[in-house]
Amino acid sequence: MTMQPWFPDAKFGIFIHWGIYAVDGVQESWSFFEGDVPHDQYMAQRHGFTARHYAPEDWADLFARAGARYAVLTSRHHDGVSLWDTAEGDLNVVRHTPAGRDLVGPYAAAMRERGIKVGLYYAHNDWNHPDYASTRYEGRPPEQENNPYAEVPKEEEDLAAWARYLAYRDGQVRELTTRFRPDLLWFDGEWERTEEQWRIRDLARLIRSEVPRCVLNARMLSEGDYATPEQGVPIEPPAGPWELCLTLNDSWGYRHHDHNYKSTGQLIRYFTETIGGGGNLLLSVGPKEDGTIPAEQVERLEGMGVWLARHAEAVYGTVRGLPAGHHYGPSTLSADRRTLYLTVFDIPRGPIGVRGLRTPVRRVGVLGTGTELGHQVVGGLHEVPGVLWIDPPTATDLDEHATVLAVELDGELDLYRGAGRF
Repeated sequence: MTMQPWFPDAKFGIFIHWGIYAVDGVQESWSFFEGDVPHDQYMAQRHGFTARHYAPEDWADLFARAGARYAVLTSRHHDGVSLWDTAEGDLNVVRHTPAGRDLVGPYAAAMRERGIKVGLYYAHNDWNHPDYASTRYEGRPPEQENNPYAEVPKEEEDLAAWARYLAYRDGQVRELTTRFRPDLLWFDGEWERTEEQWRIRDLARLIRSEVPRCVLNARMLSEGDYATPEQGVPIEPPAGPWELCLTLNDSWGYRHHDHNYKSTGQLIRYFTETIGGGGNLLLSVGPKEDGTIPAEQVERLEGMGVWLARHAEAVYGTVRGLPAGHHYGPSTLSADRRTLYLTVFDIPRGPIGVRGLRTPVRRVGVLGTGTELGHQVVGGLHEVPGVLWIDPPTATDLDEHATVLAVELDGELDLYRGAGRF
């Protein structure tokens, strides 16, 4: 399937981890699966999940102020607790929590009202389903391709139970696609079975029969549209579309005692490095059980929104920038390849250099202030271009977190990638 153009153009999305685990502030699903919290204690959180202050319109307003173009809500995590009134199985917040209502529909409507693409997270696996036999052995399985965990002998699968489980999963996915028409489905939990066991191709056909333009992440295996690294910008960015999934603190969902928040400046560094490598940033927020987003998270999202509004030209609709070695910092390139955007994190002590630039430069300006900067090319020999030196911005032109220089080119970007002339 061809990637939907809105996704690589969007650059910034919000990941919303919300479920009964917010009541006690424990790790979502894994806390009972790994034995950190007794299963009964984990499931008892259902009785405290009220969603009494849930206002998805406020979420949408916040995400729009932050500059996000899409959002992804955990419709069902590995614990099997669905946030909508599913007809498949009995475990959902409508029947078994004080919230007592569908939480997915209002979310989807609110996001669309603000022009934000609607994403839904869904786990292939369900550790509470009676027909799901976990393949986990002692110790958490390594989550990487071709891991030895896949080679550990398993007990023979109960094929009838597995067929019932897949019918349940397919039924839930059909509900999500027909009722909420998601723009993106973000799957998880694929490591516990093979692609053939999950019947991935059949599942993809089911999804695309209802929402043909739905974007699927890499945890749909061969049917996925983009890669999903977590918690660290790849040193070598993936070749195709990708998305960095990142937490604001150290937790995906709400945890009372986790105050180890990244600063707004750090988040902007993650963001600029990600989009410079051609990726999107999916930044996770963890609402409390009542549906409110913690103030520390709101503050950081709004801080990012201020920066994004000032530098939108260098963000939305751009493509990956210069390869490593051309500029000491991230960069992006306009879709027509005629404007290069250079990110400068620190106060320059001298001219800013760009190497290997064959295309002549028409103008260099500071994004957000419009101040024009002097520039000149020094050196070069035959086919090897000289170095472009840009005069440093003054203190009044420097951004608090990251300054962006717009380098307007006299034609499409043409880079020299050779070893030089010997």
